[in-house]
Amino acid sequence: MGATLDLSTYDPDDPDPWLALHLDQSMPIDPEAKAALLRGAASWSRRWMFNIIRPFVFVFFLLVKILRGLSPRYPNLNGLLHKTIHWGLKTFATPDANLLIVRHFNIGTELLAFIKANAGDVEINTVPLRPRTLKDLEDNVFLQHDLNVFNFVIQLNASLRKQGRDLMPVDRPDFSMISDEPFKIPRTKKGWLNFVDVQTAVEVYTPLYALMLPRSDFIRASNSLQLDEVVAIYIGKILGTDYHLSFIKNGHPLVPLSTMQAGFRLMLHGLDCEALHGWLRLMKRRQAAGLPMDPRARV
Repeated sequence: MGATLDLSTYDPDDPDPWLALHLDQSMPIDPEAKAALLRGAASWSRRWMFNIIRPFVFVFFLLVKILRGLSPRYPNLNGLLHKTIHWGLKTFATPDANLLIVRHFNIGTELLAFIKANAGDVEINTVPLRPRTLKDLEDNVFLQHDLNVFNFVIQLNASLRKQGRDLMPVDRPDFSMISDEPFKIPRTKKGWLNFVDVQTAVEVYTPLYALMLPRSDFIRASNSLQLDEVVAIYIGKILGTDYHLSFIKNGHPLVPLSTMQAGFRLMLHGLDCEALHGWLRLMKRRQAAGLPMDPRARV
């Protein structure tokens, strides 16, 4: 794979960049997820195949955008899309890629649940997503994930505006919904075709999403990727600290980026969510140890 992530192999005259990132602690990411990301980034699929297919994906994406300009509502093949994603991941994606994708929906559910639990009396109705297997993804998980994020933002802020208030620091935040143990996601099988890393899979999947869903669904999905900063600000208001905003990199949605960049921003979105979830795990442990929420505060 090009990276051992083993300190015993360290050579000061030829340091492995992946080992450096593996040892780096600047972002509070779950070790299993971080190792999966690094193995994918160092794989031949990401280093070679990703760059070979990108021009073809770009051309395909342009054709899809033209089609959607002519027919913004049809075809609408949501069910087929989810079945195709399931089949593609099961057949071609690595176990690491599949783990990261299934993890993402569980993490997103917990991040929104944390905000809701610490927002006071608010009316929010979203659908918790707890997939454990690739088959579970067929249950409209990708589309529902996007609906959840926007419905959450709308309903949360409608409730707060109705009450004439905003999110405020909570003396003792409720972290009960933040899983402190690894998610119970079984590893998928590694067949001879399972060589595609997560970023390459995302790059191929993005224009397919645009092709098989109405234009409004795809634009909403693309714009949702820039809500990471919004969610991080909500969490900052609750925790009373902005420390974690330093590692949120997906940009604010008031300046929307091109949908042609959706594949790359989807990767940033996954990284941001992993970092935010890891941060809340850390805060949960600090609270249990009687330490302040802000790591810059003197004890």
